[in-house]
Amino acid sequence: MNLTTTNQQGFAPVTLDEAMRFSDMLAKSSMVPKAYQGKPEDVLVAVQWGKELGLAPLQALQNIACINGKPSVYGDAAMALVQASPVCEGIEEYFEGEGTPNPVAVCVAHRKNRQPVTAKFSVEDSKRAGLWGKQGPWQAYPKRMLQMRARGFALRDAFPDVLKGLITVEEAADDPPERQLDQDKANSQFRQAPMRNPLDALAAPKAPVTLPVGVDPNTDEVIYAAPDLDEVNAQLSEISKPEEVDHVISMAEDIPAEAVAKTKGDWELHIPGKGSEYYPDYPSWSEAYEKMADKVLKATKLPNRDRLNKLKELRDVNMPIFDKVDTIERVNHTAAFSKRLAQLEGKV
Repeated sequence: MNLTTTNQQGFAPVTLDEAMRFSDMLAKSSMVPKAYQGKPEDVLVAVQWGKELGLAPLQALQNIACINGKPSVYGDAAMALVQASPVCEGIEEYFEGEGTPNPVAVCVAHRKNRQPVTAKFSVEDSKRAGLWGKQGPWQAYPKRMLQMRARGFALRDAFPDVLKGLITVEEAADDPPERQLDQDKANSQFRQAPMRNPLDALAAPKAPVTLPVGVDPNTDEVIYAAPDLDEVNAQLSEISKPEEVDHVISMAEDIPAEAVAKTKGDWELHIPGKGSEYYPDYPSWSEAYEKMADKVLKATKLPNRDRLNKLKELRDVNMPIFDKVDTIERVNHTAAFSKRLAQLEGKV
């Protein structure tokens, strides 16, 4: 087996065959993390991830972990990768309000030719997320966990290209396996399932549904009749816009409001202070989200600081959606978010 060596970097396999044999040897060693022992395939994938990130093989095994089926990188390694990047001008980390009931971890990421990206994570944030007091690191090292959350958000927003879309291990470990399974299921359905007929989600009406079909020429009274369901279903299968579905559904009587809401789709767009809107698929949700963010950006009657806060709040309340979409889509949203922040922060 021919392995190349580089100064202070150790051995590195050159061909796929060498990489497989190298991974097999490492998997048999007790010097690698237990999660990789006896698993040469996992070792190979981790080494490849490390190569793409800029980590040497053994560095990759020490700093990349698979949490709930997703690769992630430890917060300290993420910091090292970013600081080693030529586009990084520095990272600031500190706490606000120490000694109060609600201290806030702050991370400010400075990137060349960009406005700084600031992320905060407070005790109140951790309580809303169900993390504060959680058994494990959140009980043993709460201050450190607050720091890791703020760091993860800031580095991902400012340097998505450096981290290749990976989240931190500390953040991934807080995501329950059940929730991850639900997200994977949703992603699978989004990629594979055809668009469902919106009426499939409706509960059966308590009384026969009738629709206006004409006017009696003798009495000028509206004539009602039961609709042809086959014809209605055929028309609905042609509909792609949520507002068109709403229009057709609103014509029927005695349909519970809850059932009508479900037909709007499973992709929920949270609008701070105004409730939610629903969309049938991710592309329409994504378009609506970006339009909403642009609307906030262009609300020139509001002070720039208020628009900054509203943009961040819009992103934070919709984070569950970002967590379940593909990495490329998440990176695109992050890049758009950073661009908007840069436009506003330069004027604050």
